Amino acid sequence: MSKQHFPAESPLSEAAATTVAPRRDWWRDAVIYQVYPRSFADSNGDGMGDLEGVRSRLPYLRDLGVDAVWLSPFYASPQADAGYDVADYRAVDPMFGNLLDADALIRDAHALGLRVIVDIVPNHSSDQHEWFKRALAEGPGSPLRDRYHFRPGKGADGELPPNDWESIFGGPAWTRVTEPDGTPGEWYLHLFAPEQPDFNWDHPAVGDEFRSILRFWLDMGVDGFRIDVAHGLVKAEGLPDLGSHDQLKLLGNDVMPFFDQDGVHEIYRQWRHILDEYDEERIFVAEAWTPTVERTANYVRPDELHQAFNFQYLGTDWDADPLREVIDRTLESMRPVGAPATWVLSNHDVTRHATRFANPPGLGTQIRSAGDRELGLRRARAATLLMLALPGSAYVYQGEELGLPDVVDLPDEVRQDPAYFRGEGQDGFRDGCRVPIPWTREGSSYGFGGGGTWLPQPAHWGRLSVQAQEGVPGSTLELYRAALAARRAHADLGAGDAVEWLRAPEGVLAFRRGEFVCVANTTGESVTTPAYGRVLLTSGEVTEADGEAKIPSDTTVWWTTA
Repeated sequence: MSKQHFPAESPLSEAAATTVAPRRDWWRDAVIYQVYPRSFADSNGDGMGDLEGVRSRLPYLRDLGVDAVWLSPFYASPQADAGYDVADYRAVDPMFGNLLDADALIRDAHALGLRVIVDIVPNHSSDQHEWFKRALAEGPGSPLRDRYHFRPGKGADGELPPNDWESIFGGPAWTRVTEPDGTPGEWYLHLFAPEQPDFNWDHPAVGDEFRSILRFWLDMGVDGFRIDVAHGLVKAEGLPDLGSHDQLKLLGNDVMPFFDQDGVHEIYRQWRHILDEYDEERIFVAEAWTPTVERTANYVRPDELHQAFNFQYLGTDWDADPLREVIDRTLESMRPVGAPATWVLSNHDVTRHATRFANPPGLGTQIRSAGDRELGLRRARAATLLMLALPGSAYVYQGEELGLPDVVDLPDEVRQDPAYFRGEGQDGFRDGCRVPIPWTREGSSYGFGGGGTWLPQPAHWGRLSVQAQEGVPGSTLELYRAALAARRAHADLGAGDAVEWLRAPEGVLAFRRGEFVCVANTTGESVTTPAYGRVLLTSGEVTEADGEAKIPSDTTVWWTTA
């Protein structure tokens, strides 16, 4: 009888010390790490993460074993929605640095073999964008108003919104302006906060501007763009009423007159022409919330975008049957368009999966309860190995490699999520997944920076830090490093478009990919399966004897038959 343990150290560090050579279609099996800049590392001690802080930690990401870094917005912004309200798409907000810092970060990343993907926000701008400020100042009839959705109101005096659309952040999706002469005037559309007016993509100047913005950053050397609200640019002709006053419940279930309209695809075909002009392989990644994975596949047809986030997978509970269903549907939907599947468990908008899985199923992706911390971490580790074993590309959100939970007990007075202050719409508890990550066991900000943190860190944060886990057998950090090293070392991991399902006990997922086998036990009990070969990696302890393996509850195992 022998006991198989997860490796203490990843063999990746030495191998990754040199620049990774360019390779075609790198994005098809890439592991892409999301950096939320304000919460990653602070270089100047102001409590806010910045580009120089990210740059200083790039060697850590290289050693972790990821292929690319995706940076959430760092553009000039009043920060009404944490940078997703952009005032200048060609400038860095001073809180994050400047364009020279962005250039240095991109150059250093490339020298370390890391690619850089940046956010682009084309659905809306800030209300401090020069176009919008001029549109307000020039009054009704201003040509600048045509670049947004300005409309007269309904009612005898125009006192009612132009239609019944609701903001994702709650309340009406329209705000009435005060005209230069001081009178109540037209209304403008904002699907998110009032400080985020929606662009009118029917106006040619909007398309011209964003094609220019793409070239600006491509010329600086970025390797791709994550497109925020990629499904939202085009609105149904005439802006028709939706006829429902509980519209948020319909999101993700129906095609809405303001989301997932077919006209968005012509925009992305034009964008693809620009990207294909550049020598190296650059990519587009769509944040596209759609009713089905089949509609998501429309965004990644060969002449459009390269990848789209798999939100259906992110929202699936830790349960074998629904997991298998969404895996099969994803692979079947992507195969006809020749696009890779993507897999993601956490991001800056949802409760971290270590906390989601710590709670009962069916609660969604925004949860306020800490749940069973030990159970959540065990399931999160198992879910990570399952995700990284699937064919396609995977996304890792900063700190999940440390097993960070959501911070669910932030005092109301420190919260900064704009949705929280709206009182309607989204729960407004996204701050919990945005708390700055810990780098060291001790210190006022656990190594984040020298001047505190913009959101308070829990007292136990130091025990979860990089310093506390590095080189420690069985730590979550070392599990991630070993898993990413194995993905690079074994050809049957990563790229591809299919899995071969194997017979398995109820509540267990088992599949083969060439000489690789993955088994995930999603149940609360130990199960016995065949020992499929040599154990590559496990999220927990596995015991083997007489050709069989005893797999504990909420544990995933990787085997190689070679």
